[in-house]
Amino acid sequence: MPEVSEFLDGQELATMIGRKSKAAQCTWLDAHGWRYERNAAGRPVVGRVYARLKLAGVKPNATNAASDAWALDLSRVS
Repeated sequence: MPEVSEFLDGQELATMIGRKSKAAQCTWLDAHGWRYERNAAGRPVVGRVYARLKLAGVKPNATNAASDAWALDLSRVS
């Protein structure tokens, strides 16, 4: 199974936004309220988890972007 990056790659951004140029991608991201960082080459870098939440209509924040720890509760099982 191929390893998936923590960040959207250039092709994924181009497909989502409809533009390949970094300036056009940044303009679109800014206009649609997306958070991103620029890498050393000036390309926008968008986190994969952030993108999934944003595309699902969830407002990403520190609470829903982190994996919640859970424990199996068998207290009600007889």
